[in-house]
Amino acid sequence: MELQKHPKKSNSTLAELLMRVDDAHSDVSGNNTPTDNRVVDVGLGSTSLPLSNPFVLSFTNLSYSVKVRKKWGKKVENSKVLLNNISGEAREGEIMAVLGASGSGKSTLIDALANRISKESLKGSITLNGETLESKLLRVISAYVMQDDLLFPMLTVEETLMFSAEFRLPRSLSKKKKKARVQALIDQLGLRKAAQTVIGDEGHRGVSGGERRRVSIGTDIIHDPIVLFLDEPTSGLDSTSAFMVVKVLQRIAQSGSIVIMSIHQPSYRIMNLLDRLIFLSRGNTVYNGSPSSLPRFFAEFGHPIPENENKTEFALDLIRELEENSHGGTKALVEFNKQWQARRKPRTIITRKPNFSLKEAIIASISRGKLVSGATNESSLPDFANPFWIEIIVIAKRSITNSKRMPELFAIRLGAVLITGFILATMFWQLDDSPKGIQERLGFFAFAMSTTFYTCAEAIPVFLQEKYIFMRETAYNAYRRSSYVLAQSLISIPSLIILSITFAGTTFFSVGLAGGSAGFFFFFLTILASFWAGSSFVTFLSGIVPHVMLGFTIVVAILAYFLLFSGFFISKNRIPLYWLWFHYISLVKYPYEGVLRNEFDDPNKCFVRGVQMFDGSPLGTASEAMKLKLLESMSGVLGVNISGSTCVTTGKDLLVQQGISDISKWDCLWIIVGWGIFFRVLFYFTLLLGSKNKRR
Repeated sequence: MELQKHPKKSNSTLAELLMRVDDAHSDVSGNNTPTDNRVVDVGLGSTSLPLSNPFVLSFTNLSYSVKVRKKWGKKVENSKVLLNNISGEAREGEIMAVLGASGSGKSTLIDALANRISKESLKGSITLNGETLESKLLRVISAYVMQDDLLFPMLTVEETLMFSAEFRLPRSLSKKKKKARVQALIDQLGLRKAAQTVIGDEGHRGVSGGERRRVSIGTDIIHDPIVLFLDEPTSGLDSTSAFMVVKVLQRIAQSGSIVIMSIHQPSYRIMNLLDRLIFLSRGNTVYNGSPSSLPRFFAEFGHPIPENENKTEFALDLIRELEENSHGGTKALVEFNKQWQARRKPRTIITRKPNFSLKEAIIASISRGKLVSGATNESSLPDFANPFWIEIIVIAKRSITNSKRMPELFAIRLGAVLITGFILATMFWQLDDSPKGIQERLGFFAFAMSTTFYTCAEAIPVFLQEKYIFMRETAYNAYRRSSYVLAQSLISIPSLIILSITFAGTTFFSVGLAGGSAGFFFFFLTILASFWAGSSFVTFLSGIVPHVMLGFTIVVAILAYFLLFSGFFISKNRIPLYWLWFHYISLVKYPYEGVLRNEFDDPNKCFVRGVQMFDGSPLGTASEAMKLKLLESMSGVLGVNISGSTCVTTGKDLLVQQGISDISKWDCLWIIVGWGIFFRVLFYFTLLLGSKNKRR
């Protein structure tokens, strides 16, 4: 196996190794393109770069409890202790594993160390090299691998790691060096055969579970973090895949990182790779030490481990047995561990003070090759690896790459718009300017404008599918939240333009709308602005709702209210005062009024002439002669001559009848665009406030 071809101990960091790989390839081939698929031996045994003190992550008396209701419907609450005075340390070059049964507090401890529990709720201290570890610094120098593999399904393994490199590695590192780094990491993760295979999902066949897990790890270690947290990285894997994953973690630790992970029940082979163990039982520490000390610990406790027994399985079975059968639970084991630790503490205590401050140690680590979240020099630790505009380009490029491999999604939406436009075109074919034609035009506009918003509901699952990927990446400063919002906004525009041209081109001339080419252009812009506002509104809702079905229900309901108060069913003048505010926030109001002005704003166009006044009334069936006599009588009464061809109602009169008299059509257009921008800003604040991913 490739991982076993390299020496077990090394003074060089993974970043230094990968950069030297690139240089080695350049010496051989004259360029920066890798010439083979193997990791090159670049002499890891020695280095002339200065060494800092080894990093030591210490945690003391970590305690965390949550309030739970004792009975449903009552305010009586109890506190449930998830962590109870947990202490220990993890060292550079080692793997610290947290073990215990389900509900023992493994994931809670990992979250506490990874700053995923709010400071107000977590008690105790966490230090790195003796200095308090601030959350801002921790985000820069660490990475967190979640239990679930959150990856884009239609990207290949190589593309996934390459996009991660573009996010995490600084712009100062050339594209060729980034590629060489990814290629070396693929080899180190044992993913060479799967490099060109898509990740896959339920509907697309992709990589295996073990390969997927290693890809997840690779996306988070591409920038070579000093501290790596993993929540049950072997969960759901077979024994071989699980061993391969932990073997990769061993190599990461030996390259100069602290690796802390939770694991449910490691095999004998995995146990040989672990350096430090913490066993938990209902939030309490029942063992803290090396795997080699485990037999002695339980022998002194009075439960020696049989010679041919798996040490961790025996320990976990004993802990579970004490939890279920013993009257005091594991209290005796917890107290024994405290005594055992007290006897051993004087031998392991470190009295030597660090030669460097924490910042100096980190800078020294960077100088040896660690590319910590884009640190480009030895005097600064920027929060993000790349500037704002590069993040936007990379996010957009990744989304487009993932989407273009699922063209059926856009094709279905385009087909829905095309079919809707075709049905409207045939239903409202070449409407005339009669009073009946006017009512039909009003109905067409109301349905057309509301349809543009309803077809935007497909945006709900888009973010919900990416939500946890976004939370994982932004939690450790892969990119800014504002970059994500802007990138998603920009990449949505081309598809909206195509949908708008399709809908406008299918309906405008077929229905016989007014205005010619200028009228068509405004109609197209209004459709485009409606798609934009609808997409923004639905995107904002997707940042709030937790489930797709709930999102669809809310969107359909709110859009129905928007249509109700748009002015089509009841004019503004007839809406009760206590509901008038809803009329002005209706998204359908402004495109509806805009296209009505585009259609009826011509002062020289007449829509109702003399004899047409009686259409739609009981006199509408009377003869032409009778209608002319009635007009003659009306002329005498009113003192105004009204003939059969006299213009009675112009377009402006129709607009006044519909309660449309306060804003121009271009103002309507800009208001729609403004609504879209407003909802994108709300979406940003939703992400800013709702994606902290911290326990309370």
